[in-house]
Amino acid sequence: MADQGSGRERWGSRTGFVMAAVGSAIGLGNVWRFPYICYQNGGGAFLIPFFFALFTCGFPLLMLEFAMGKRAQGGAPQAFHAIRPFMAWAGWLACLCAFVIVTYYCVIMAWSWDYVWYSIKMAWGTDAEGFFREHVLNLTSGPGILGVIQGPIVIGLILTWIAILAILWKGIRSVGRVVLVTVPLPALCLAVLAVRGLTLPGAVDGVTYYLQPDFVKLTDPRVWLAAYGQVLFSLSLGMAVLAAYASYLPRDADISNNAFMTGFANCGFSFFAGFAVFSALGFLAYQTGVPVQDVVESGPDLAFITYPTIISQLPFWAPFFGVVFFLMLLTLGIDSAFSLVEGFATPLRDTFGTKHIKVVIWLCIIGLAIGIIYVTRGGFYWLDIVDHHVSDYGLVTIALVECIVVGWIFGARRLRREMNETSEVKIGSWWDICIMAITPLVLGYFLISSLIKGIIEPYGDYPAWANWVGGWGMIILVIAISIFLGTKYHRKGVK
Repeated sequence: MADQGSGRERWGSRTGFVMAAVGSAIGLGNVWRFPYICYQNGGGAFLIPFFFALFTCGFPLLMLEFAMGKRAQGGAPQAFHAIRPFMAWAGWLACLCAFVIVTYYCVIMAWSWDYVWYSIKMAWGTDAEGFFREHVLNLTSGPGILGVIQGPIVIGLILTWIAILAILWKGIRSVGRVVLVTVPLPALCLAVLAVRGLTLPGAVDGVTYYLQPDFVKLTDPRVWLAAYGQVLFSLSLGMAVLAAYASYLPRDADISNNAFMTGFANCGFSFFAGFAVFSALGFLAYQTGVPVQDVVESGPDLAFITYPTIISQLPFWAPFFGVVFFLMLLTLGIDSAFSLVEGFATPLRDTFGTKHIKVVIWLCIIGLAIGIIYVTRGGFYWLDIVDHHVSDYGLVTIALVECIVVGWIFGARRLRREMNETSEVKIGSWWDICIMAITPLVLGYFLISSLIKGIIEPYGDYPAWANWVGGWGMIILVIAISIFLGTKYHRKGVK
């Protein structure tokens, strides 16, 4: 790739950029969220709304964020500023939401570090749930009681932030080299787990539950909303990452083909992960003598309770497959984690002219300090509250604003023409329709319905004050900081 004489650092190769974008998109949710969502919403039939959402929301927004970053040659705030100066705040909102996410995402990775060690000894014994909740997390009775810091998790948290710092130390070129290892490695681990899972008794029953189509589900609007939600969150949209990565592309770089490769790689990994997960769940159901649907879990419970239980039941090499599983989680998580930090570091460096490594060091220190809250005995409750509100409201809002700003203020057709000038695959007017109508309508409905539900039914079983402090309070805080930074940036202008 040519440097174009701009003096801006560039990706060493197109492969490095695509692999980094794929690594950012493929994360923990591909393993513990997509298979469950697919099973819950019609099995094989869910692939119909999923691919419809991918082509009407996923690919259009991928192209939009790539194009905005490349066009501005800067991160999300610069990208919004280049379209309309007063909209820089939306870019800062994306950066701050992403940084909030990485502060607790690294804690989940810290659990994985600990479980690599626990797998060698099979430390959870016959009670994986009790071990996770009472030994690893050592939970208090609620978010109002933080309790002491959990030492082993702190060690894992420090290791995670050191890894992020080491990867980002030399800038985007080092990222391009690292992802050539960290992206294929979890796919290899997943393949090992899938092969082992499919050879276990009961595996066929599990896979059948995963893929058995229920076309009646397609008449339920909630299934289609679930598909859009999965696509939005899975591809790291609205997190400032993709614009930052694209800002290191030369101005003649391809957009549409890179977006298609990123989206298909992410979705292919998610689909394949279902075979590894549900074959293992089928084995667990066979071993315990209960129906498959009674052992299906998602999220942390799947990774740190259900899967360790499955590993304990394996007839041989149980510690080996335990280590493989949690190493897979670590390699999946690290690409997403350092991309979220880079998504914030890029615009900070571009705005204030500070050396990249200084920005990264400070972000790692601040992220580690904030993460200490989540490694207390009551930290899990706060992690859950913050994650729900930032993901369900913050990211959807950012994606909606992107559609409005590009589709109706800047002009979807205008940006599409710019993309087509340098892209191998020319996109048609369907992209305009998606950005101007389909995607914003779906996201708007998603956001409004979530807000109404959140106001009527407070999230979880947490006290109202906890939802206000960790949920709505966090949202209000990041919006206020974003507007402040956007105002200062607008007055200062682009460097």
